[in-house]
Amino acid sequence: MRKIIGLSLLLLLLAACGRAAPPDGPVTLRLMTHDSFDMRAETLAAFTAATGIELEVFKAGDAGATLNKAILTRDDPLADVLFGVDNTFLSRALANDIFIPYASPLLAEIDDALELDPDHRALPVSFGDVCLNYDKAWFAARELAPPAGLADLVDPAYANLTVVQNPATSSPGLAFLLATVDTFGPDGYLDYWRRLVANGVMVTDGWSAAYYGAFTAASDGDRPIVVSYASSPPAEVYFAAQPLSEAPTAAVVSDGSCFRQIEFVGILRGTPHAEAAQKLVDFMLSRPFQEEIPLHMFVYPANTTAALPPVFVDHSQIPANPAALDPQTIDANREAWINAWTTAVLR
Repeated sequence: MRKIIGLSLLLLLLAACGRAAPPDGPVTLRLMTHDSFDMRAETLAAFTAATGIELEVFKAGDAGATLNKAILTRDDPLADVLFGVDNTFLSRALANDIFIPYASPLLAEIDDALELDPDHRALPVSFGDVCLNYDKAWFAARELAPPAGLADLVDPAYANLTVVQNPATSSPGLAFLLATVDTFGPDGYLDYWRRLVANGVMVTDGWSAAYYGAFTAASDGDRPIVVSYASSPPAEVYFAAQPLSEAPTAAVVSDGSCFRQIEFVGILRGTPHAEAAQKLVDFMLSRPFQEEIPLHMFVYPANTTAALPPVFVDHSQIPANPAALDPQTIDANREAWINAWTTAVLR
């Protein structure tokens, strides 16, 4: 009974923050997104200058929490547009019918491989690859070859060298788990993880604890291999206190060793500003917005005409053949895979 009352109160509170009927005068759009959304105020102001539409950014927690709020309030949406649903949760968003279709003309410039919804309810904005990263200097000093792929991590030569994230509490952790499912199969991934445990893998709750708490290239930790992103090496160069000619880290981008996360934008069903929302979607798919993505969210633009900044060109690699699981398969098995992983690895 308490759970039912609690859920009812949550729905009432969320509904109280919902979208009212459109007032007369200039339109203000609300963009609902996750806490990691980062874009220059000047870039967002350019949208207003071009369209006359005011924009309010509403950060609603991590990607999973943001989607859950959108689903709970689909009859009285909290915003007009939602950005940040990725391919690990896409099927849940589509099954709950929270988006209305919109075939933006900018889709002509978007990589076809990123378009996972043929009905154009969720349109790809960006993508990032979760990969193993390693400390170049650590391996060079010991004359040990860095791992070439996932299978190397269970070799005794790499014992006690790897730190990963819990897939139940971390987005990159979940992406890495999915990479192992794709590479070793639903019947083999748990055996792989048991071998990782036997080889001394460390598990943290989140990315920051792994990267800045255990990874030798970014902390006083003792783990020279970490689950991070293919874009982490350019980030190391970009944020370095002193200019660097070479990234101190590198990503392992061999076939099947990375998992591609694709982030989507969609117009929320029930918005009173559908036409204005379409203009915002167009803007987010256009080159001015897309070219801001790499140095603000450290992922890659979905628009194939968008130019990458030099630090990405010089210090990043895009995996040619990342692990691939369709959203429906992920949605049908995600919780079971996580639960089985928890039993095998943490208990």
